[in-house]
Amino acid sequence: MTTCRVFIAAAALLYATASRAQSDTITSDKVITNARMAAIGSADILDTYLSPEKYKGVELRYISHTTRDSERSRWSRRITHQGSISYADNRSGNGAEMAGAYFFQYAWLYNWRLSGNRLNLKAGAAADATIGFIYNTRNGNNPAQARAMVNITPTGSADYRFTLAGRPFTARYELNIPLCGLMFTPNYGQSYYEIFSRGNYDRNIVPTTFVCSPSVRQMLSLDFTIGRTTLRAGYLCDIQQARVNNLKSHIYTHAFMIGVVRRFKLIKIHP
Repeated sequence: MTTCRVFIAAAALLYATASRAQSDTITSDKVITNARMAAIGSADILDTYLSPEKYKGVELRYISHTTRDSERSRWSRRITHQGSISYADNRSGNGAEMAGAYFFQYAWLYNWRLSGNRLNLKAGAAADATIGFIYNTRNGNNPAQARAMVNITPTGSADYRFTLAGRPFTARYELNIPLCGLMFTPNYGQSYYEIFSRGNYDRNIVPTTFVCSPSVRQMLSLDFTIGRTTLRAGYLCDIQQARVNNLKSHIYTHAFMIGVVRRFKLIKIHP
C-alpha cells in the first residue's frame, strides 16, 4: 500500500510540473520571415579613377533577407545582408576588373494590410552601408579602388498572397532608393599614397544625394512551395552609380535569384 501511495504521489508531482511548464510556455506574436538566396547575373562596371573603359561580365551574390513582423503592431523591421563578387572584361578582351562588396541594411517599415490580409504594403526608411573594392588587372599605379558609403534610404515593398490550382503563392516587390549619404572617394588625379601615407586630405569624404548618386535597388520575386519547402525565385536589379570629385563610377547588376524561405514564431519558456 505504501508503494502504491508513493507511485501516485510521484505521478501527481510529474503532472503538476508538466502543467506548470506548459503554462509557462508563451508563443510570441512576432513572426520572422527569413529568405536566403543565391543570385547570378550580369555586371557592368565603370570607374574612371581606374579606367575610362566599361567592363562587362558576371556576378555572383549571396542574399540574406529577414523581416520581423508583429501580429499586434503595424510596424516591422527588415534586416538585409548581401555579399557579391564580380569578374568583367573590357571590349577588347585584353584587360579585366574584379569587384567585391558587402552590403548591410536595417529598415523600419509601416504596414497596411488590405484585401483580407492578402495584400501587405510596407513603407519606411532604412540606414544602409556598403564596403568593397574594384581591382584592375592592367594598372601598375593605382590598380585598385576602395568603395565605402552610407545612406539614408526610403524603402517600400508589396506582398500579395494568392492560390493557383490549390497551391499557395506569394508575389513580392521591393524598392530601395538612396536619398542622401556619405561616400569615400579619391579626388581626380589623387593617389592612395597621398591619402594614407602623406595624409593629404582632398575632399575624400563626400556628401551624396540622389542627384549626384542616382541609384536604385529592386527585387521582384515569387514564393512557392515544393513538398514542405518554400522557395523564392525572382529578379534582382541593382543600379549603383555616382559622379563626384570629377570621377564617374557605376556597377549595374541584373541577376536571377533563388533560395529557401523560412517563416516561424518565437517561443518563450519561463523557468
